[in-house]
Amino acid sequence: MQHIPVMPEESLALLDVRPDGIYLDATTGLGGHTALIAQRLTSGLVIANDRDPESIELARRNTADWAGRIRFHRGSFGTLPEAIQETGFQKIDGVLADLGVSRHQLTTPQRGFSFMADGPLDMRMDRTTGMTAADLVNFTDEKTLANLIYRLGEERRARRVARAIVRARPIRSTLHLADVVLRAAPRTGRLHPATQTFMALRMAVNDETGELDRFLEIGPQLLNSGGRLVVIAFMSIDDRVVKRQFRELAGKGLGTILTKHPLQPAEEELSHNPASRSAKLRGWQRK
Repeated sequence: MQHIPVMPEESLALLDVRPDGIYLDATTGLGGHTALIAQRLTSGLVIANDRDPESIELARRNTADWAGRIRFHRGSFGTLPEAIQETGFQKIDGVLADLGVSRHQLTTPQRGFSFMADGPLDMRMDRTTGMTAADLVNFTDEKTLANLIYRLGEERRARRVARAIVRARPIRSTLHLADVVLRAAPRTGRLHPATQTFMALRMAVNDETGELDRFLEIGPQLLNSGGRLVVIAFMSIDDRVVKRQFRELAGKGLGTILTKHPLQPAEEELSHNPASRSAKLRGWQRK
């Protein structure tokens, strides 16, 4: 499976890749952005990180033509310093993070990220550890579940949805959950009513809020002077966090914001990659 990287030219321009530079793709996914960075290198190196072992194996295959310029590392954002140290470096020249879920994860029913096909309620980016979405929906008390769906999914009907989930237990699969949500909160627009609930559960299962906080704390510390931190966010909740952290870093005099406003996909990209529609790209440069 190939990966169409989002905003490829814009993200690589912000990263300002040098042929001899050392870079980190913190979320390699299927290797789309990793390959683009590697193609621009001569004596440089790109470290490709992901916490999903299945994605890493697919990325290895997709980037095989540039294998000599890539080092793979499996781990959460908290292990990024280790990923760099393993290659013999202390600091690097740029970090790129494409946040959220990958196409492979979304289109593989067994992963449980989507209600486009029936599958187990898993949603773990690393299926070797941690609780599943099934654990969450079947064993979390109603109030906690409602708060989670409201806070992470920004679902205004969260209480109604949580109540319906608790009454329908045990929730058996992705389509079962989607149907329960649809009955509790009927469609009012183009977006399927279960979209925000699924997003909230995925974020909770993978501690995406905590992971992003760790990334934004660690990322700037990994950079050489003049190094760049580039982030693509798809959810408004993530983009707000990135925006706030970049402002705090700039306010402390640690670096410069490279994007006064977030960059978004051009119409041409949207025409061949509709999945990029909600992407927002921001960049920051270390002093």
